[in-house]
Amino acid sequence: MKRAYWWASGVLALCLLAGAGAYILSRPEAGPARASCLPAEKLGSEVQLAGGRFTMGGTVYEDEGPLREVEVGPFSIDAHEVTNRQFAAFVEETGYKSVAETGPDPADFPGVPAEFLKPGSVVFIMPADLPRGGDITQWWQFVEGADWRHPEGPGSSIEGREDYPAVHITYKDALAYARWAGRDLPSEAEWEFAARGGLERRPYAWEGETLTPEGEHLANTWQGVFPLYDGGEDGAHLASPVGCYEPNGYGLYDMIGNVWEWTGDWYGPRQAEGVKDPQGISREASHDPRQPGIPVRVIKGGSFLCAPNYCRRYRPGARHPQDLGLGASHLGFRTVKRMDGANLNGDGS
Repeated sequence: MKRAYWWASGVLALCLLAGAGAYILSRPEAGPARASCLPAEKLGSEVQLAGGRFTMGGTVYEDEGPLREVEVGPFSIDAHEVTNRQFAAFVEETGYKSVAETGPDPADFPGVPAEFLKPGSVVFIMPADLPRGGDITQWWQFVEGADWRHPEGPGSSIEGREDYPAVHITYKDALAYARWAGRDLPSEAEWEFAARGGLERRPYAWEGETLTPEGEHLANTWQGVFPLYDGGEDGAHLASPVGCYEPNGYGLYDMIGNVWEWTGDWYGPRQAEGVKDPQGISREASHDPRQPGIPVRVIKGGSFLCAPNYCRRYRPGARHPQDLGLGASHLGFRTVKRMDGANLNGDGS
């Protein structure tokens, strides 16, 4: 199996394009529409949560089940995804180089040819931007030179996007930042508890049974037929600054949509009945069925690419596997601090 496929490990099965002919191929507006959404005093803030018991999981995709009772202890969590401004401060103080800048460590990928371990990251490409005659199902491309400073690759920058989520972040990068900040990455259970905002057994992170209650867009997702057309009815094309949508019941922004977020848990195709600690899955047991032998962790929350015809993972109970050594233009993170001071995650391997 070639690393070219592994680059697309964050992608679901190819979408069915039935009915897509009703849409004209359309690329999103270039550059950020807004520089910031939150007032300065809310940027970089955190929210204290008391913890408690809740029903974890979902019923849309098989790997979300079974529904189960889980308890989490008290912890604080970032009010929004870690921004470019915050990640830049970490890099300036430590001199840290992200995996996208250095390339994955060959020791983490035994047997993978060196030419498939180059510096760079995966970038979403609108079909309208593909070469004439290009395959519209190949909307992900590995771009050498794409990293958190250059979200679309060489020639792009984060100027004007300081308060956008830092993306092209691997698990190792996210954990390095968290350690620098004296914090950790959330467990899957902590993340989901926070995302639900106090709502029990609800499909979304807000009241109601629909993605857009009363027609209101409460998260940055994709409107239209993915990947051909994004109508932008939610006010955004691709990523948006943090905090542009109403917070959930706990005062947390963008737990759903905008960019996917890392958790510290190894991914398993299904969580076992009665498991109280989702971190009980080991690296050896963790796998993405499409990529045998490639270690993967759980990412949560969906992203600006999630659409009803493609990826309905804009729900607290949804989850997805992600290759540890691979970043993407829709993948970021936030951090937590547990009241008991425990760090559950290892060194990023």
